[in-house]
Amino acid sequence: MARGSLNVLFAIIGTDGPRGQALRPGLRAAHLARLEALERNGRLVLAGPFADGSGSLIVIAADSLDDARAFAEADPYVTGGVFQALDIRPFVKVLPASPAIA
Repeated sequence: MARGSLNVLFAIIGTDGPRGQALRPGLRAAHLARLEALERNGRLVLAGPFADGSGSLIVIAADSLDDARAFAEADPYVTGGVFQALDIRPFVKVLPASPAIA
């Protein structure tokens, strides 16, 4: 992804498949490593599983829907079979407002 225009956010919703909960532990370290890399680059807004165990929500900054989709489709939870479905949508953050830079 080009670094110049990361002003669009994308919500990635991964829905667990029937073996999702069983597969998660073995893939978690690789999944988190990718998210931590995004965080270091200032592109991760938030990420975590749904409390009901149905899947996860990840919100990232990306240049385009295609870039967000490529990132999501390469995630170990996708390639390893945790997620049975992905829903990726442009997202507009309204609140909380970003803190002013001093």
